[in-house]
Amino acid sequence: MKLIRFGKAGKEKPGIELSNGTRIDVSKFGEDYSEAFFASNGVKRLETWLQEHQQSAPVVDASERLGPPVAHPSKLICIGLNYSDHAAESNMQLPAEPILFFKSTTAVSGPNDNVVIPRNSTKTDWEVELAVVIGRKASYIDEQDAMDYVAGYMLHNDYSERAFQLERSGQWVKGKSCDTFAPLGPWLVTPDEIADVNDLRLWLSVNGKLMQNGNTKNLIFKIPHIIAYISEFMTLLPGDIITTGTPAGVGLGQKPEAVYLKAGDVVELGIDGLGRSKQTMVAWSR
Repeated sequence: MKLIRFGKAGKEKPGIELSNGTRIDVSKFGEDYSEAFFASNGVKRLETWLQEHQQSAPVVDASERLGPPVAHPSKLICIGLNYSDHAAESNMQLPAEPILFFKSTTAVSGPNDNVVIPRNSTKTDWEVELAVVIGRKASYIDEQDAMDYVAGYMLHNDYSERAFQLERSGQWVKGKSCDTFAPLGPWLVTPDEIADVNDLRLWLSVNGKLMQNGNTKNLIFKIPHIIAYISEFMTLLPGDIITTGTPAGVGLGQKPEAVYLKAGDVVELGIDGLGRSKQTMVAWSR
């Protein structure tokens, strides 16, 4: 299934996008796509509900705004430098084990919402990434069991303010957590729809120019390892999001000099099977 949430920001309703592209409102199922939904085998229960109610569910107009597919995740955990070509362009060594950092959940936004360039920003950058949504509480799990804990996958743009991230005490979270810096979706795609998560093309363009063109087969640390590794250090809750890193082509790595985003720029991105999204940069204002 492709789970969507639609409507005004903060008032989204749950929906489904069908294989023919039609979107339907499943509000009468009675649950949003929250921690409680995933923890109680919500995807399977929704599948059962749809067998009886799909034909009567209201159609969602194509003009409706899409919100983030997951409601109120407890945390958004990121893996840094997880593609060798991105580590090289960043002039950083390949990590011996996964690099973990967080994005604030207040950064989460819809897939096509505007992105606000933060106040005092000089180096706002882009990063197309595959995001993994956790479906079951996970603590100290074995790598061989890790995929049993996956609820689905999403497209994510891990926006980064490089001056905040790298030049102000080297604390990455400051450059990652600005409002609107985590557009997610358009969909949460359940694992059964993805033939091989380790062979998905991911791409990103800025103002129509292709900047990133990678493949998840080049992940240094694969998804099972990442999930098991993180579970050694913290409990993962249903609905938590792990975003797995970005390939080469970010603004920081452009030659002969870095390129950063400005108001009016348009960023488009996509991943095989996970859809595409589009964000327009706007200047910060009170």
